[in-house]
Amino acid sequence: MLYKSTRSQAAATHSAAQIIKQGLAADGGLFVPEKIPSLTMHEIEALCHESYPVRAAKILAKFLSDYTYEELLADCEAAYNASSFVGGAAPLVNLDGNKEILELWHGPTAAFKDMALQIMPRLLSRALKKTGEERTALILVATSGDTGKAALEGYKDIEGIKIMVFYPVDGVSRVQKLQMATQMGDNVNVCAIEGNFDDAQTGVKVIFGDDTMVQKLNENGYFFSSANSINWGRLAPQIVYYVSAYCDLLTEGKCHAGDPFNVCVPTGNFGNIFAAYIAKLMGLPINKLICASNANNILTDFLRTGTYDRNRDFYLTMSPSMDILISSNLERLLYFTAGSEKTADYMKRLNTNGVYHVDADVFAKLSENFVGYFADEETTANTICNCWEQYGYLADTHTAVAISAAEQYIKESGDMLPMVIDSTASPYKFANNVYRAVTKNEPESDLAALDALAEATSTAIPYPLCGLAQRKVRFDKVVAKEEMAAAVLEYLGIE
Repeated sequence: MLYKSTRSQAAATHSAAQIIKQGLAADGGLFVPEKIPSLTMHEIEALCHESYPVRAAKILAKFLSDYTYEELLADCEAAYNASSFVGGAAPLVNLDGNKEILELWHGPTAAFKDMALQIMPRLLSRALKKTGEERTALILVATSGDTGKAALEGYKDIEGIKIMVFYPVDGVSRVQKLQMATQMGDNVNVCAIEGNFDDAQTGVKVIFGDDTMVQKLNENGYFFSSANSINWGRLAPQIVYYVSAYCDLLTEGKCHAGDPFNVCVPTGNFGNIFAAYIAKLMGLPINKLICASNANNILTDFLRTGTYDRNRDFYLTMSPSMDILISSNLERLLYFTAGSEKTADYMKRLNTNGVYHVDADVFAKLSENFVGYFADEETTANTICNCWEQYGYLADTHTAVAISAAEQYIKESGDMLPMVIDSTASPYKFANNVYRAVTKNEPESDLAALDALAEATSTAIPYPLCGLAQRKVRFDKVVAKEEMAAAVLEYLGIE
């Protein structure tokens, strides 16, 4: 299996190890596989009887052909072990009737990013050896909250790798900020920026594309790589949990082999829902992909009109991981529906004018698979409260957006197929807002909300968040967005 850029018409030439090491294509595009491998119903039924690590290794082997199955299985078993994923890797929990919650947050940072970022460092470490790389990889990460901590935890103390995370100083929750600021490891660094997530993400892309920076790092024995979902090594593991969810639906008798189901994903950067789309292209019988947005509903507008316009107000919401106006992985979807030439043109328009409109035939293809809904702040809070009161289910702010979108879709369409709804974070990562929604009271502080929520709901604080307030803060640096490159060089000790 070879890979190419979303913006290039040239043939695929890069191996999986090469693109996992490189992260971003040289022309600024994202790497995509030359073809989508098939997944038969016979294979899916066989996976029903396997553990999550085996399911993951089998699916990844279809994309990462220069890794052996034995290597992938060893890495998956190490990544998804019972001590790291205490509540299971990706369990399904029935909410009500046909609605199934896919809980992806039982890993070491209590967020769904662990599902990819516990395996990805292992894939990168092997990639460095497979490509004969002797330089140290510098992982640059822009985060809206969860990716940063998950990447730091996944890459800490990994040989041959350093990692630096940028986050918007006022754009993450108190819990998320403390998780990053107290991160342990000799090869990690964290820096806040004055700006929003899009500023951080753009800044990282600019650094990646700066030839002077690239040369300076090379001269000092470093090269850039990425842990964001722009890296295929981060996105491919996300395909697995949709296959796994369907296996569990079959095992539990919720549907029969070949029966279709729907998927609803709360998303800002479009990586998680794009992974579900890849699973559908492989042969997983997904009917509709419901894209759930918060008040920054640029994806909802795009899926309803075919116009992507980032020239709009930006909102800081209670679901900060979705506070995004530039959805990077949408470029991969455009490639598979419009081709590389049109994709390059759309991205050029986005960079120049902040807006593009897809052709009618492209929009028609998108509409066959995707539908968009959003939930504002009031709706999100009400959904958290209703889920707790009606079902005894405690949802975080992002999961609530998805539940609301799923309910809107079902009401509007009448579609009663089984609905898998992604739960992307523990409610305790956003305990302040969840506590307010459930009790209608104000917590004494964001950190006090953890204990207050546990007491009010008789639920347990997940192990990664216990004792967070007592941990030592290691990183408190804040820079202007224009100073990100200088912060990188300072971290590496390069003048």
